[in-house]
Amino acid sequence: MATFTRAGAMASLFCSSAMHCNSSAIQKQRVLLCKASAASEDSSKSESSKSLFNFVTDNPSSRSAIQLPSTPAQDGNLGQMITEIESKGRDFGSYKRAGEYSWFVRETGSPDAKNGTIIFLHGAPTQSYSYRVVLEKMAEAGYHCYAPDWIGYGFSERPQPVYDFSYTEEAYHEEFDKLLKRIGVDTPFFLVTQGFIVGSYALTWALKHSDRVAKLVVLNSPLTSSAPLPGVFQQMRLPLVGEFTCQNAMLAERFVEGGSTYVLDLNDADVYRLPYLDSSDPGFALLESTRKAPLKDLTTRIETGFASGRWNVPTLVAWGVTDKYLPTSEAENFAKRNADVIQVQLLEGAGHLPQEDWPEKVVEALTKFL
Repeated sequence: MATFTRAGAMASLFCSSAMHCNSSAIQKQRVLLCKASAASEDSSKSESSKSLFNFVTDNPSSRSAIQLPSTPAQDGNLGQMITEIESKGRDFGSYKRAGEYSWFVRETGSPDAKNGTIIFLHGAPTQSYSYRVVLEKMAEAGYHCYAPDWIGYGFSERPQPVYDFSYTEEAYHEEFDKLLKRIGVDTPFFLVTQGFIVGSYALTWALKHSDRVAKLVVLNSPLTSSAPLPGVFQQMRLPLVGEFTCQNAMLAERFVEGGSTYVLDLNDADVYRLPYLDSSDPGFALLESTRKAPLKDLTTRIETGFASGRWNVPTLVAWGVTDKYLPTSEAENFAKRNADVIQVQLLEGAGHLPQEDWPEKVVEALTKFL
């Protein structure tokens, strides 16, 4: 399959705005997937060759990762693989105990930053690592930034489902309140959220606590009752199938790549993979939170809660238009319900995780809006 660097592909597709591209964007090591070749390859496969579980191996960075390299630490021995990558992905992070649980929280900037505090929240099945570049750039722009891994995700504590933590919307709201108290955020702050399930819980938390949100930024997330649900979440809601799906160590990186036109750099794929290699707990936490999520009711409450007359906090929906999970109409229809308060900015070239695909565009949108 032919591949192109993102900078090269974007230069040809968006040449009129090339002069505005940040130099760090040009140096990205992701590659643009050639859709024509992919379509041709897919069409040559018979339907019988497609499996319910082909997401396990159908992943560019995963295929690269499972080759047998010359270094012993990557020769297939799981313990050696974990040792090789276990120090990756903790940029700007430290552990903070809030209530009963320990959160892994990334922090940049100073508590007395002139422009205020931003809290960045991720969605399932990813982690706060996706915000690493945005965190650095927004601190440089004069903001104090936090990006925690939700309980059960990334490097945060992974309590046992049912016995130690319920993984329900109410439980997540309660623990998030405790985290805010722990890190000393007691005045209105800027909230940025993205993604499914726990990302949606950030929105329902905001609806409950609108007085604590100075401004809201929503990156690609399900926003209406018609939002489609990616196949991996559908599979996890099935008996037995879900138990198998949640223990795929490449699930998170596969999800990131599946919602975008880019392949993760192997170093970044390692970070998304590491929690699932290290323990079975993150998989079961994801399984429990997926099964406990009232998905249809959740999106309905979000759609109606942010409608005109109910929500008056300035809100930006910054949307990666090449999202393969959610159509752009999600953002447009959501904003139409409260056009005086909610505005939309389309991010060309970015997919389901704009902060991972093209963080410079997210930073530009944030600095203009905030």
